[in-house]
Amino acid sequence: MPETVKSTTLQILVEETSLKIAQVKQTVTLLEEGSTVPFIARYRKEATGELDEVQIRLIQERLEYHTALNERRQTILASIEDQGKLTPELRQKITATRQKTELEDLYLPFKPKRRTKALIAKERGLEPLAEQLLATRGEGETALQLAEPFINIELEIVAADEALTGAGHILAEQLADVAEARAMVRELTWQQGLFCSQPARGKEDTVSKFEMYYDFSEPIRKIPSHRMLAMRRGEKEEVLRLRLEAPEEDILSRLFALFVPKESRFAELLREFVADSYKRLLTPSIELDLRLQAKKAADDEAIRVFAENLRNLLLAAPAGSRKVLGVDPGLRTGSKLAAVDATGRFLEHVTIYPHTGGGARVESAKQDLLRLIDVHGIEMVAIGNGTAGREMDQFVRLCLKEADLKVQVVMVSEAGASVYSASDIAREEFADLDLTVRGAISIARRLQDPLAELVKVDPKSIGVGQYQHDVSQSALKKSLDEVVESCVNFVGVDLNTASWALLSFVSGISELLAKAIVNQRDSEGAFTQRKQLLKVPRFGKKAYEQAAGFLRIRKAEQPLDNTAVHPERYQLVAQMAADLGVSLVKLTTEPALLGKIRLEQYVGSDIGLPTLHDIIAELKKPGRDPRESFVTASFREDVMEIKDLKEGMTLNGIVTNVAAFGAFIDIGVHQDGLVHVSQLADRFVKDPNQVVKVGQQVQVRVLSIDLQRKRIGLTMRKEATEKLPEQKERIRKPRLEKKVAASSTSMAEALAKSGFRVNK
Repeated sequence: MPETVKSTTLQILVEETSLKIAQVKQTVTLLEEGSTVPFIARYRKEATGELDEVQIRLIQERLEYHTALNERRQTILASIEDQGKLTPELRQKITATRQKTELEDLYLPFKPKRRTKALIAKERGLEPLAEQLLATRGEGETALQLAEPFINIELEIVAADEALTGAGHILAEQLADVAEARAMVRELTWQQGLFCSQPARGKEDTVSKFEMYYDFSEPIRKIPSHRMLAMRRGEKEEVLRLRLEAPEEDILSRLFALFVPKESRFAELLREFVADSYKRLLTPSIELDLRLQAKKAADDEAIRVFAENLRNLLLAAPAGSRKVLGVDPGLRTGSKLAAVDATGRFLEHVTIYPHTGGGARVESAKQDLLRLIDVHGIEMVAIGNGTAGREMDQFVRLCLKEADLKVQVVMVSEAGASVYSASDIAREEFADLDLTVRGAISIARRLQDPLAELVKVDPKSIGVGQYQHDVSQSALKKSLDEVVESCVNFVGVDLNTASWALLSFVSGISELLAKAIVNQRDSEGAFTQRKQLLKVPRFGKKAYEQAAGFLRIRKAEQPLDNTAVHPERYQLVAQMAADLGVSLVKLTTEPALLGKIRLEQYVGSDIGLPTLHDIIAELKKPGRDPRESFVTASFREDVMEIKDLKEGMTLNGIVTNVAAFGAFIDIGVHQDGLVHVSQLADRFVKDPNQVVKVGQQVQVRVLSIDLQRKRIGLTMRKEATEKLPEQKERIRKPRLEKKVAASSTSMAEALAKSGFRVNK
């Protein structure tokens, strides 16, 4: 990127992010050098002025946008210059624009076109007639008389009215290509337009999940994400027909005022041409633009909610290093039991049939269960919450009670477990095991460490999003990968137990490097020092710089290897210990010593108080897990199915998904209930994520039960007595913003410069 362009881009980023120029410049430099966002946020605080991950990712996102914009700008400038039509004024406009849409509008008149009606009219020599119609003032001959000289049988112009029609096509296309006119129509339509939905032809009497949209309209700029995506899905499934209803009268009035001179002899004819341009050319193009704009806004919101849910799920409290028995419940095919040790290593599996076959099978199942618990010293039982989950939970608790065993039983979400079971990484880990056994192992490991296990599953399969298959898949993948990367590096990774899937999300480590680390570990034994990573094939100094601080080695030769202290600061910490007259080991095991350190004396050109405070915080609790402490939740034993529910009943639940309209709660009846956003608290809630998060334990009260449609209405309000509110869509015509209303005056000059005579 040329220096002048880079300097301009940096200034734009400063304006868009409201950050200081030094912060933006240093962050951009670090990103261009190949540093990752987690590394910059954690270990380069002095350089960035303590920017967090959100701010750094914003800079990264806007940098990518403007880099792509600049590349497209250069392509367009070169194209117009090759045509010999690049004026200094046009160059200045193209250079000044910051929006891709505006850039494409400016390029539109010069963009190679297919064979249009206007092009055919130009080939027939009607362009001079179009210019005369636009320029003529005062009294004189009629439009037909003006067009008669252009009759040409050879060019298939057999009458004057045909010549006028052709001239009208030329003027209509010219108007549709004016960037400022397109911007005005786009803005007015966005501000006042209604997005309307009706049943597709022949679907008027069809019963479907889209019935609420059979006669629906809402301002396009205000449609919530979930409704926009639902309607688009209905259109894709050919159940709905969607259209954008623009404020046509207002738009045409403005276009007439801009393009039809008051003193024109052919004002009425010109108005016809303007109306044709709007209805035939501008409307379809602008509607497509705005539908894409609304779709992108809906995508962004849906992806944001999905990402927030995923973050909360990944950062759920781990049960930790405990021996766990994982249970993948089933009825006809039996329930798979898999025991794993405290590190997640698979020990043994067995299949039991406690729900089918009578007393003999039940007794056999009980003996197998108790034997596994006894032989392997099981401390916790993790039961998948799918089919037969509650029945298995009840069976296990009864067996433990009869045997007088104090073993904790926990229901675990098994969303995505089947996807993992059939994945390449599952086959690599357990090539000789059945899919269902792999699922039981995964359920056990999810209890030990949700993050380490869930990174092996495509986030879209975990079930914490909405309409994830309808949003931009590239944008969704990018966002979810960023969330996983952020969570993995926030928590830190045990270098000697992590799978290659988990390692691949560590800052600076690719999938190829992650597999190389595991191969090295398998062949050479456990790592005892971080610096041994440099012996891994293709693991260079840059990768080491980015990754080392996020990797942990328990019982390492160097005590700092089990902390988030970066190796580049080891010498500094050693100096702190020396200044106190103690060993490094003593400094990391006696937190009281840290209070004696005067941090100011260690501030230098490349290190400041923010990093020093981070170092001290790490030394106080070496190897600590930043996630919350593990707490179990229990469901009511007398509520197993939806038919057991009664209105007014109070229940414990676990948040399984959060959407813009509320939260879904698992209350142990195989069907999640919905707490509508209006029922989340005794106050107004705009964003449900402000009140609840995925994995959170909550107490709810049953408001309504629909057995036929299997819908459960819940509330978290303390004094809730009313039913869930019905969805009522209101059609409102928003007021036109002042900036749009004032656009005519500001556009007059620009339109005139585009070749049109406009009224001042």
